[in-house]
Amino acid sequence: MKNVNKYKAQIYSPPVCSMNWVKKEKVEKAPIWCSVDLRDGNQALMIPMSLEEKLDFFKKLVEVGFKEIEVGFPAASETEYTFLRTLIEQNLIPDDVTVQVLTQSREHIIRKTFESLKGCKNAIVHLYNSTSVAQREQVFKKPKNEIIDIAVKGAKLFNEIAEELGVSFRYEYSPESFTGTEPEFALEICNAVLDVWKPTADRKAIINLPVTVEMASPHIYANQVEYMCENLKYRENVVVSLHPHNDRGCAVADCELGLLAGADRIEGTLFGNGERTGNADIITVAMNMFSHGVDPKLDFTDIPSIAELYERVTRMQVYDRSPYSGKLVFAAFSGSHQDAIAKGMKFREEKNCEHWTVPYLPIDPTDVGRMYETDVIRINSQSGKGGIGYLLEHNYGYNLPPKMRETVSYLIKDISDHKHDELSPAQVHSAFKENFVNVRHNIDCTKVIFDKEGDVFTATMTIVLHGEEKIISASGNGRLDACAGALKKELNMEFSDLTYTEHALERGTTSKAVAYVSIKGNDGTIHWGAGVHNDIIYATINALISAINRDIDYSK
Repeated sequence: MKNVNKYKAQIYSPPVCSMNWVKKEKVEKAPIWCSVDLRDGNQALMIPMSLEEKLDFFKKLVEVGFKEIEVGFPAASETEYTFLRTLIEQNLIPDDVTVQVLTQSREHIIRKTFESLKGCKNAIVHLYNSTSVAQREQVFKKPKNEIIDIAVKGAKLFNEIAEELGVSFRYEYSPESFTGTEPEFALEICNAVLDVWKPTADRKAIINLPVTVEMASPHIYANQVEYMCENLKYRENVVVSLHPHNDRGCAVADCELGLLAGADRIEGTLFGNGERTGNADIITVAMNMFSHGVDPKLDFTDIPSIAELYERVTRMQVYDRSPYSGKLVFAAFSGSHQDAIAKGMKFREEKNCEHWTVPYLPIDPTDVGRMYETDVIRINSQSGKGGIGYLLEHNYGYNLPPKMRETVSYLIKDISDHKHDELSPAQVHSAFKENFVNVRHNIDCTKVIFDKEGDVFTATMTIVLHGEEKIISASGNGRLDACAGALKKELNMEFSDLTYTEHALERGTTSKAVAYVSIKGNDGTIHWGAGVHNDIIYATINALISAINRDIDYSK
């Protein structure tokens, strides 16, 4: 690719790397979650949310279970300021929820930020300034000591204003562009701020380590986080927070490895909305924990409703393949995948499995508000007999014999192929009934009387053949055999290897029965039919006649 020499990896590894995080297999407990949808996510929208939309989103975040929610940059715009005041004055912030506001380390902005919080019970005031090599050299053109002065002055002003107002909000500091900062310098500036705030056990400070721009692989970030966790002052009274962006597509990995490295808190957004390629997707991080048996302490049991609100207020779309959230993430179109899922579900039911191990489904879709009927087995021209059979059984109660599933699948795939479209469960069901169940277009049976003498049954059938009613009769070693003999004689045809299975289609005393019949024609082809009736005998006869009507040519 052209211009590759223009680029060089900007990696700022810490001077010491213990890398103990590598030995851990998984995140063992949920972090503190902070949603930044209403600030970071909102400022990334082409059309920022209105006051009403932000209120709707805030209520949803509370409903999901967030205890810390960044509500904006109140000194930045009137809408942001009004939103925060509305939350406070209308008493919309639950007592167990803390709102977070962001401010640059500039006196007039800090003062307006504290002013916006008047009357708020629980708040985190978040101070930041840029610390990276690029920002120091290109934007601020200041040496390290002057960058530290900016942070320290802001931290001291926090203390002064809080004392003036008589409030005891919690404080957070971010060395912005942390991943582009020498770790030793990031540690120095964070410790300088902590020396001003002097956090205690009952009033901890938050040190946030943002991946403002992803610059290296996630393991580098984990090393940086671990270095900070092991060397920060007042560590027992400091909450180490992560705020990864997704420039390299690794924000979720940054979160997971950062938590393994000792972090306590995650700032992110639902569905990963944020500047450029977005923030860490909290749903994905949380559900990854859930799939490992760790309670994320957030309620994502109805992701479709969360996605609906998100798309409405942000005017963004949840990508169809977005992990856990997309419309197609549990969908299986491939025949082999469908077959494996169907067999896995059957195995789970038969074995009463405690843990979820179904092939191709990392979690049970119903745990996030999705349905097997419409979200898992999806039917198109790539689908197979296993998936189509599973859909007919799970949705409509038809437990087709294995060989019949194959025949039905050819029909369904052909229909989908010609339509160039996916078929809904209702369309699959309709096509199955039209082509296999109680098929009567050439011949129909309206009445059957059976007589038995010894082991021999005699069937007297009233049939309608090409519109003409006839009475036919024959004997056999069973009811179905007798009916088959009468039809062979009347239709001047031959078929062999008649097989049938049956089961209840519905539950209850007035339930219907379904029967499946196969017969082999003179050319060796197997033909299938199904019959449904309140009486199992008539269901079996209907299945036989369906098989005859479907595929076998016979003379009038």
